[in-house]
Amino acid sequence: MWEDLKRHADRIDGRRIEGLFENDKRATEFSLDAVGMLFDYSKTQLDGDIREALIDVAKQAGVEARRDEMFSGAKINETEGRAVLHTALRNLDGGPVMVDGDDVMPGVLDTLKRMEALATEIRASNVTDVVNIGIGGSDLGPAMAYLALSPYADGPRCHFVSNVDGADIADVLTGLDPETTLFIVASKTFTTIETMTNARTAKAWLSDKGVSSDGRFVALSSNKEKAGEWGIPEARVLGFEDWVGGRYSMWGPIGLSLMIAIGPDGFRAFLRGGQEMDRHFRAAELHENMPVLLALVGMWHNQVLGHATRAVLPYDNRLSRLAAYLQQLEMESNGKGVSMDGADLPFNSGPVVWGEPGTNGQHAFYQLIHQGTRVIPCEFMVAARGHEPELRHHHELLIANCLAQSEALMRGRTLDEAREKVAGTFEGDELERQAKHRVFPGNRPSTTLIYPLLDPETLGKIIALYEHRVFVEGVILGINSYDQWGVELGKELASSLGPVVSGEASADGKDGSTKQLVDYVLKNR
Repeated sequence: MWEDLKRHADRIDGRRIEGLFENDKRATEFSLDAVGMLFDYSKTQLDGDIREALIDVAKQAGVEARRDEMFSGAKINETEGRAVLHTALRNLDGGPVMVDGDDVMPGVLDTLKRMEALATEIRASNVTDVVNIGIGGSDLGPAMAYLALSPYADGPRCHFVSNVDGADIADVLTGLDPETTLFIVASKTFTTIETMTNARTAKAWLSDKGVSSDGRFVALSSNKEKAGEWGIPEARVLGFEDWVGGRYSMWGPIGLSLMIAIGPDGFRAFLRGGQEMDRHFRAAELHENMPVLLALVGMWHNQVLGHATRAVLPYDNRLSRLAAYLQQLEMESNGKGVSMDGADLPFNSGPVVWGEPGTNGQHAFYQLIHQGTRVIPCEFMVAARGHEPELRHHHELLIANCLAQSEALMRGRTLDEAREKVAGTFEGDELERQAKHRVFPGNRPSTTLIYPLLDPETLGKIIALYEHRVFVEGVILGINSYDQWGVELGKELASSLGPVVSGEASADGKDGSTKQLVDYVLKNR
């Protein structure tokens, strides 16, 4: 199936994207308006034949059947023998979801009610600040969403500690009142070393301030026993099942900090947005399916054309943590080297995902995107209106910049056009030299996702869209998007190095580089 796509790549080699717009219907034919959002992928090299070839690839890979298996509770995480049902956490008014013959929805909805009761209690208390202590999926999602939905935050202020670097928790605790601060310890196993180290530091901080830790901690964990041993009563422990992966867990208890900030109603709106995208993903035909098209465009750029990175460029300052969130979602899910059957992949897996919000990025790395030697596909996103009506002129300028960048990437600037720009300033050889510096190759692809307003429901749609995109890519690549064995080796080695770095054990058996680095640390403490 990849051979056919490679032939298409050869066929369009050298073709200008701009020329495709000679067809007046190009924009509408290569856009999708669904679930209240518009996804425009017309500024890419896709034509009708390429799109059909990509959809054929999705069909041959069994995307539709695998999708139905996921939603039905089948154990598609085969290496760990688990179902993949983060979608059940936002199945607010859907039907039963079965796992091993049991309907999981009563438990899901009961946990949601417990979350709502606890959030309501905390919002009505004297708590002014909530510190969420977690890492990876227990941090990136709620930290991103809290900032994204700050216009709706009418509860306690939320802070997020993830790094084991003491500077992280020290900076967060500075200025907080221990009498009015609540800590959320988010760890499924309640053994994550970074999280538990930070949690112990938080408890010590309370003690140093003469404040009891009783009632000051909530646990988001499936290990109620360990949480109890740590002093957190069962009533303040919210668990989740093994069919919810960490990077997909914000829809459940891991989202408690967000619920405390924006309230239960706001959180339900967030869930409804995700559920609406789920319904679209399940019902829409592949050629009218937003997650499928987003995935196929990305795979055309990465697996077929060989563009190794993908820039996520939200023109919304409140989405400044989105790129980091999507890094984990994409790179931990699809950063694999073997297929489901254990065979080496014959092609590249997931791309490197990175980005920053506009317009900041324009004054940082857009130079490389526009005039560098590598093509970097860009994914723009922007709201039609902002949350500050009195600053409408700001938002109009923001939108203008977003649209201008995608147009500039596509059009570029020819040498003749560049000469005209500097003709009155330079002459002869210097004119030619200066003009060449102002040439933009153009023909660089981008997509744009536009929506009315970044509210809780819309954010839910966007996150679910990208989750399903990762799923589609994983199915086509034939990999398991729901395990993450690549993070384990470093953890194991860190555990063995702990006593070495503290000076309690010898570095014997370690490589020369590691010994040298440890020796430097010991000498310069």
